[in-house]
Amino acid sequence: MLLNLDAGEHDFETEELWGLADILSIACGGHAGDAASMKRLAEFCAKHQKGVGAHPSYPDRDNFGRVSVTMPPESLAIDVRTQCQDLARVSPVRVGWVKPHGALYHDAAKVRVLAEAVIDGATSALESFVLIGPPTGKLADVAGERGITYLREGFADRATKPDGSLVPRSEPGALITDPAAAAARAREIMHHVDLICVHSDTDGAIAIARAVREAIRA
Repeated sequence: MLLNLDAGEHDFETEELWGLADILSIACGGHAGDAASMKRLAEFCAKHQKGVGAHPSYPDRDNFGRVSVTMPPESLAIDVRTQCQDLARVSPVRVGWVKPHGALYHDAAKVRVLAEAVIDGATSALESFVLIGPPTGKLADVAGERGITYLREGFADRATKPDGSLVPRSEPGALITDPAAAAARAREIMHHVDLICVHSDTDGAIAIARAVREAIRA
């Protein structure tokens, strides 16, 4: 069981937090991040033997990539390709994982043409990669059809609805900020997914990641 951290999105992130993860999904310009932050994260991964992942999103920094954007699939594929290339260009090691961010993550799981655009963009940028996404949906389906290794992801710091979808951030209780509760959530879902995610901007992210790390080890 792996621990993924969505990272490179805020200046307040620390190496202590990064060091708790196995894979760092690095914001690569769509919703956050720039060449300097990408380079710093990738160099940290190289030094500490962490996996480097691209975290592309809709090109929408104003809304932090958390709002659906209507755009032609061809344009989306180009944008995803550019974001992945930008990270690969400054990374001293291979970018081995790709995980869509925010609204794109959820939209690509629901709409096949968007899943295809994400995968087309990443494939044109990277020689090979492992795709990270929701346990079920179009993203997983298209990856399977194309022979791309797919990791089913679960969230330790997010609440879910009965149907398995995430509770919107605008609703009460959407974020799990208590480390013990996050660890319990990880233990609950780890037998149904391939890796657990913690967000770097959740309040108390270091304590949460540490608790989840120990839950995984146990």
